[in-house]
Amino acid sequence: MRLFLSVFILAFLAQLFLPWWTLAPLCFGLAAGLGAPGGRAFGAGFAGIGLGWLLAAAWLNVRSASILSHRMAQLLPLGGSGWALVLATALLGGLVGGVAALAGSWARQAVRGPVLVAGK
Repeated sequence: MRLFLSVFILAFLAQLFLPWWTLAPLCFGLAAGLGAPGGRAFGAGFAGIGLGWLLAAAWLNVRSASILSHRMAQLLPLGGSGWALVLATALLGGLVGGVAALAGSWARQAVRGPVLVAGK
């Protein structure tokens, strides 16, 4: 939960000033620094970035009356559905965040050894 909240909040702040691809090093560093195991790191990165992008894309879609998203969805095989584009955006962002966080978790394991989870 701590990794998810860290990714969600810091990614929101980073996207205000930095390009989209800075999310990958952010997720990598947070997962490596907080020491989450692989599956949890992927889930936190996927959910943190995916939810952030979903909320941002949905807000922009509603505020623009779906004009831009409808036009962009016509260029892609989405049948012109602006909401399908919003979901595709969230899925793509989630995958970037999840894979980067998983890589960070694996990098930490390579350096320090596997993470021990209490109760297992």
